[in-house]
Amino acid sequence: MGMLDAAEKVLRERGEPLHYRDITARAITKGLIITSGKTPEATLNAQVALDIKRRGAASRFMRTAPGVFALREWGLAEYERSPAKPEPVKKTMSFTDATEHVLASSSTKTPMHYRDIWEEIASAGLVATEGRTPEATLYSLVLTEIARKKKRGEAPRFVKHGRGFIGLMRWRATGLAFEVERHNAEVKKRLLKSLQAMPPDDFEALVEQLLIAIGFEGTEVTAFTKDKGIDVRGTLVVGDVIRIKMAVQVKRWKHKNNVPSEEVQKVRGSLGTHEHGLIVTTSGFSKGAVTEAVRPDATPVALMDGEQLVELLVEHGIGVQAVETNMLELSDIEDVSE
Repeated sequence: MGMLDAAEKVLRERGEPLHYRDITARAITKGLIITSGKTPEATLNAQVALDIKRRGAASRFMRTAPGVFALREWGLAEYERSPAKPEPVKKTMSFTDATEHVLASSSTKTPMHYRDIWEEIASAGLVATEGRTPEATLYSLVLTEIARKKKRGEAPRFVKHGRGFIGLMRWRATGLAFEVERHNAEVKKRLLKSLQAMPPDDFEALVEQLLIAIGFEGTEVTAFTKDKGIDVRGTLVVGDVIRIKMAVQVKRWKHKNNVPSEEVQKVRGSLGTHEHGLIVTTSGFSKGAVTEAVRPDATPVALMDGEQLVELLVEHGIGVQAVETNMLELSDIEDVSE
């Protein structure tokens, strides 16, 4: 029997509203639900809530209190969430920012299933989307962010708990993750200082190594007397389908010296036919340089500052190495002390 049919049967036999945990327990006891999943309560709650959301007044269920469901035919007063929030939020947020907001607004500070998170997001209108499976999109983006942050040696905002449950990293009692992040931030600072002190030829070679790692093919470091401001040339390949010729200028400058707009113009003037430009620097870019790089009537020039350079080097393991630390935690096991 499906979850919805089982929930209806339990409610009809009981004759009164029940919390979804109670509904699930009764359904399992009566053999209406046979599942090997670890979180059948969350699954039933999500399916009933989704049925109410999609079918509205046509749904056989209704919500009479948070987590409590009844049969609509009973004609009870339907519970409606208060639109009030503890703090004002934007009406349009990213999936991950909205997820963080919902979790942070929880008074219990306990992990939530991604379907329940999406129900709260949709109810508050935090995300604008026309996708057919926003719940799956949310979960995928959260997992992707966790993986990317860990790869870069940063503490992620989220923690994956079991199958489909998400929590916030800052809820954890231990500070190990933040100590690791603090250490990695210091390593990144030292890496940037090393780049700024590196001989020009070595720095160009390092950038070429990074370009290859992120998908460039046929890279070539140009001779100093012939480069006309261009240090590396190559082809950026995306998915074996898109191929973009790129001319790269490398600027090993100190952080306080931002690259001016004149350098962007210089690179653009050195581009060959069908080439796009890229400037890689250990410093930053002036506002004029940023504006000039995206000027509508000119060939685009991409900009990579010192912070972005370090993040990519870390992500691809160039100039740093990841040291794996195994942290033990108790699992859910039966008490065998007796």
